Amino acid sequence: MAHQAQSIFDSQLPVERMPLHEQVEAAVQDGTTPISRLLRLMFAVDADATANENLRVRLRARIGEPRSV
Repeated sequence: MAHQAQSIFDSQLPVERMPLHEQVEAAVQDGTTPISRLLRLMFAVDADATANENLRVRLRARIGEPRSV
């Protein structure tokens, strides 16, 4: 069972192993980030008591952008 859990961890994308603020920065700058990923990041930022309010503001702005931008 431990092997299966380890393989799931190993299959994480490299971006998911970055600190939260770096994940948000990368997602905000990448215009192709799916809304589902942006929303997961927003939930993570909201759950993190130490998260900078600027992260929330940037994510909210990016989520609200038109897709053509």
